[in-house]
Amino acid sequence: MNNQPSVINYLNTLFPQFEPALKKVLEENAVVKTFNAGDLLIQTGQNMRSTMLIVEGAVKLYREGNEGQEFFMYNLFPGNACALSLICAAKQQTSEVMAKAMEQTTVLMIPVALMDKLMQNYRTWYYFVIETYRLRFEELLEVIDHIAFKAMDQRLEVYLSNQFKDMKKRELVITHGEIARDLNSSREVISRLLKKMEQRGEVILHRNYIEYLL
Repeated sequence: MNNQPSVINYLNTLFPQFEPALKKVLEENAVVKTFNAGDLLIQTGQNMRSTMLIVEGAVKLYREGNEGQEFFMYNLFPGNACALSLICAAKQQTSEVMAKAMEQTTVLMIPVALMDKLMQNYRTWYYFVIETYRLRFEELLEVIDHIAFKAMDQRLEVYLSNQFKDMKKRELVITHGEIARDLNSSREVISRLLKKMEQRGEVILHRNYIEYLL
């Protein structure tokens, strides 16, 4: 038996601001899809046939370099949408980012054919899209500020603080190599800085996870 909540239950719980008529359209057209940890929701160069509302789990957005490097941009959690997928879907463009599930993640897939109708006919969707653009833009500005103005130890501290706050957990399942990739650094540098944080009593380092003490 499938105990997964219905589309309307997800909408009522996570997007209560949506007007009833909008919820009805989304209920009739959205498809529920679940991804396992590590699965790619969006790949660079992919044709966008739908946009996604996150309803369970967590997603990381990356920008890929020409040689396959991955640069962490921001996280998405239940109640969020990927601003770039909204843009690409609306303009029928290919994706310029990669989205990866951090844990088992469920999304509502909304067909690209609905984008113009939703923007024109439903004020709450219009405001949701604008607010999504604003929030993601502010997050990208924060990333730029960290790269331009902060040393790596400061960037690491802010990164971990944000991860623990966003995930709402005291334990973060992540490797030193994954952190290094997200911060465009080396594993050796990250391991050394994490050890210093542990010595200061800010974290406890375990084999595959970090415990936050602040």
